[in-house]
Amino acid sequence: MKLTLNQYEASINQVISRIYEKGIIKRLWQKDHTIWKDNPTEISNRLGWLDCVDVTSRSFKEINSFVDEVRVEGFTHALLMGMGGSSLTPEVLRLTFGVKDGYLDLSVLDSTHSEAVKEFSNKLDAEKTLFIVSTKSGGTVETISFMKYFYTEAVMKLGREKAGNNFVAITDPGSGLEAMAKDLNFRKIFLNDPDIGGRFSVLSLFGAVPAALIGINLNEFFAKAEKMVNECKLQDVSKNNGAMLGVIIGTLANEGVDKLTILSSSQLRYFGAWLEQLIAESTGKDGKGILPVDLEPISSIENFSRDRVFVHFKLESDTSDDETIITIKNAGFPILEITLNDVYDLAGEFFRWEFATAIAGYVMGVQPFDQPNVESAKVAAKEMMKEYQQKGELPKLVPSLEMDNIKLYGDLQSNNISEAINTFLARAEKGKSYISIHAYLKPDDKTWHALQYFRLKIINEYHATVTLGYGPRFLHSTGQLHKGDGGNGMFIQLVAAGAEDLPIPVNAGDEKSEISFGTLINAQSLGDRQALISNGRKVITIELGENVEVKIKLLTQTI
Repeated sequence: MKLTLNQYEASINQVISRIYEKGIIKRLWQKDHTIWKDNPTEISNRLGWLDCVDVTSRSFKEINSFVDEVRVEGFTHALLMGMGGSSLTPEVLRLTFGVKDGYLDLSVLDSTHSEAVKEFSNKLDAEKTLFIVSTKSGGTVETISFMKYFYTEAVMKLGREKAGNNFVAITDPGSGLEAMAKDLNFRKIFLNDPDIGGRFSVLSLFGAVPAALIGINLNEFFAKAEKMVNECKLQDVSKNNGAMLGVIIGTLANEGVDKLTILSSSQLRYFGAWLEQLIAESTGKDGKGILPVDLEPISSIENFSRDRVFVHFKLESDTSDDETIITIKNAGFPILEITLNDVYDLAGEFFRWEFATAIAGYVMGVQPFDQPNVESAKVAAKEMMKEYQQKGELPKLVPSLEMDNIKLYGDLQSNNISEAINTFLARAEKGKSYISIHAYLKPDDKTWHALQYFRLKIINEYHATVTLGYGPRFLHSTGQLHKGDGGNGMFIQLVAAGAEDLPIPVNAGDEKSEISFGTLINAQSLGDRQALISNGRKVITIELGENVEVKIKLLTQTI
């Protein structure tokens, strides 16, 4: 790890001295919860990730035997259904490593948009697909809804006796999912160490099982992780790669340099999605937070304000970003450069950043293992759903403006959409604010490119930091920071219903339904909107209707 820190070295050295004096590294490995809070709640039972390499390795034989079994039986594809930590890790691994010949082609579903669910329903052969239901709590509404839908489809296509043979659960002991999986005769139930929080679970069964299914060599992968674990046990902070990283990002955040901009060479670019959740959900609370900025479109260095720190991930052989890195250094920004020998070194990065995040939480004075504001959005969404069940419809917002079949909702007195959007964006304070685009839309390449162009236009016109995430997945990731940080975020919700809605069965295996995926995602967007407003955040909601890509381009032209 190469460091260019410029004027922040003195502050960092002071924090290093405090780490030594307080014995923080030793106490962390002793799982001392008082590093962060006197109260052990949601800390003492969240430190199992420190032992993941040793604990998970005991299950390698079981995992590999299972993988061999499903391969021999002719399974060619897997669909992992999850949210947050349980889905981000498998997605990063699949997109980074690809699929080894003869192993299962893994897809990840973490969107409740009806068109996203329908796409997987249409393209996957139920007979040759292994459905993986992955949730720590065993009650995550999105994950259980996915399970009910696809289990019911499997019953229709394969028969009730055979359906469970295509389903696997990864969950905590005693969870609701464990009970359901037993009742529905799932093929396999993997029970994880319960003392691990979702976003710290990458090296647990939540990551290891999907990794093995796509052909990743678990022995090699975890050997790289173990090497980093040993480095993070060093008491000398300057030699402890995890602790030093945590000191740096935590100290910079305290100095107001709280926007961690992630740059990656092409093969490593998916790692940022996992890192985004880890940092945002762990540090974004108590009026503080580090904002990860991932997959930002290339822009002029003049658009960057001085609240930025950069981290660059590259493979040793890759020189494609060298000129960009030189430009950033010459402009005087702090930058961390991390070079990997090969993609298997990502295993070490997963642990390094988990350790660093725990240290950064100490430096910033926040408890990194809970997520209090995530619950506020869930509660608001449940209230919306309760109203739907009582009245047969969700609460209706009154649009402030309607033009070109686009509806805008927000506290804005404007004559047209262009004026409204630009008035909203003009409130951003350079060097302090950030703008976050929340896309409750079907994830696909065309929509993503349109959203990125919309994002870039805002960056160029307003010299703002702009993040982008699909809903509802970001609710289990950056959503905590959006409502728990210092209140500098401004939020643009983009919503559009699917052309065809899909029912969510009341019970897996039965067709009776009381709610649809369209209703669920609408309740989630309304609930998060209410949670943001209740926390004093600035929000506008834009309903795009049909032809989403075209509508996003129209919005881009208004800026």
